[in-house]
Amino acid sequence: MADIQNGNSCSSSPLELFERVTAQGEKVRSLKAGKASTDEIDAAVKLLLSLKVTYKTATGQDYKAGSPPVDFSPVSNNGPTTTQDEDFVDPWTVQTSNAKGVDYDKLIVRFGSSKIDKELINRIERVTGKTPHHFLRRGIFFSHRDMNQILDAYENKKHFYLYTGRGPSSEAMHLGHLIPFIFTKWLQEIFNVPLVIQLTDDEKYLWKDLTIDKAYEYAIENAKDIIACGFDINKTFIFSDLDYLGMSSGYYKNVVKVQKHVTFNQVKGIFGFTDSDCIGKINFPAIQAAPSFSSSFPQIFKDKKDIQCLIPCAIDQDPYFRMTRDVAPRIGYLKPALLHSVFFPALQGAQTKMSASDPNSSIFLTDTPKQIKTKINKHAFSGGKDTIEEHRKYGGNCEVDVSYMYLTFFLEDDDKLEQMKQAYTSGALLTGELKKVLIETLQPLIAAHQQRRKQITDEMVKQFMTPRKLAFDF
Repeated sequence: MADIQNGNSCSSSPLELFERVTAQGEKVRSLKAGKASTDEIDAAVKLLLSLKVTYKTATGQDYKAGSPPVDFSPVSNNGPTTTQDEDFVDPWTVQTSNAKGVDYDKLIVRFGSSKIDKELINRIERVTGKTPHHFLRRGIFFSHRDMNQILDAYENKKHFYLYTGRGPSSEAMHLGHLIPFIFTKWLQEIFNVPLVIQLTDDEKYLWKDLTIDKAYEYAIENAKDIIACGFDINKTFIFSDLDYLGMSSGYYKNVVKVQKHVTFNQVKGIFGFTDSDCIGKINFPAIQAAPSFSSSFPQIFKDKKDIQCLIPCAIDQDPYFRMTRDVAPRIGYLKPALLHSVFFPALQGAQTKMSASDPNSSIFLTDTPKQIKTKINKHAFSGGKDTIEEHRKYGGNCEVDVSYMYLTFFLEDDDKLEQMKQAYTSGALLTGELKKVLIETLQPLIAAHQQRRKQITDEMVKQFMTPRKLAFDF
């Protein structure tokens, strides 16, 4: 795919290299079919041969179309294999052996995205007249694709819209699930734009051991938590794939367009699918791609096909949208822009995975104040020393301390956070004291969320999820 071509082959994973060879092979075929110039075809073939050599060097295997490298089998086969220093990130699995978490600078190189730097943050402040969200200031949203295009559009009074989503795999959401929604709400408020939120209940039915009715039930329950974040009903459309795909010809037409322009070899290379995966999984990436195009929502955008989309999401979702960006110009649409967030760490440390089946791996939005206190005190991984004497002498390590990591997400006061960091690093602040600050930060935050959620009726959910015109004229 075009977005990956600029990546550094030396730092690419075998699966990434496989994807690049596959994409380059498609490009060569496309150039030949389009009767491109000899020079252009020769250059593309030369790059293809070079990539195949790099692939063989990295894997010890010859490239074979449709056969991803064996050491990167799909998640369904007991997960991927990683070396000591290697992170593995895809839409279903995040693995790292580093207590500090994933190396995001390496991930930017591997995925071919751009770092959100001080210059871009300053431009957002200049263009909107608003102080940048602390998620931007602290590098929680750290990477982007084409955000400058979105700012250009905004400055030129051109429309764009926001698209984000949630895979409803459980009834209760945890703190990490709130991150994209907190940030998306801020973006919607400062730019005053429409927002569409996809609930991928179809995906969860295909991947998880759920009935189709249970997946839909989870979607409705998760919608209540999302609405409780404070989204404006006049500017927001929430939809379940199981519902909306059957009632929107615009959406389904775009799904089919994407399907036609992505080969089975490509989705194998991007997502690691195998011949034993059900055809629903192979089809699903097109369903997540289609909301990136405004014509999927004719009730909001009428017949407009040229309204760009901005997608705030965790970076593990990027493979879907690399595929989408590759397809978009070939079906006459604008590429979606993206803002990528880091991963929210599990209580046990940044190298472990949060799991809905392990209630102690995270703070859930249903937890009581007592549960929050117990979980943090008992399970939050500490960067402190073994004894008070050692801690006072050597200080704690904020880079691996989960309580400090959580505070970077939820303590909005920059000065207070910096004071915590200095005090903990110097040894003046003990682990128990740091945990106490986190407990006192999260308890009222979650209690307030629970109170708002209690006010969400089934009728409100139905209103948010009814296809309709929003408070914008197109």
